[in-house]
Amino acid sequence: MTLGGAISAAIKIRERVRTRRREAVGSRDANVARRLLALALIAEGRTREDAAAAGMDRQTLREWVHRYNAEGAAGLADRQSKGRLPMLSAEQLEERAN
Repeated sequence: MTLGGAISAAIKIRERVRTRRREAVGSRDANVARRLLALALIAEGRTREDAAAAGMDRQTLREWVHRYNAEGAAGLADRQSKGRLPMLSAEQLEERAN
């Protein structure tokens, strides 16, 4: 990579960090803000351990990186779990309701 290319890449990284920090400040969801700040630390060149110090393990941080890359900041929001499967069949539930 040429010197100009390295400078250009560094500027792009700094801009992505600024963007993530702005998104974090503007987020109404504290969990999303924390995750964005962890991603900003990684983009700055900090270690995953440093970024994960915000209250998550390295594997979880890796998963957030993948979700952010796929969906942007919206992908960092908590998702609703499908929950436990019912133990009774639909027929059994209907019989019980009657």
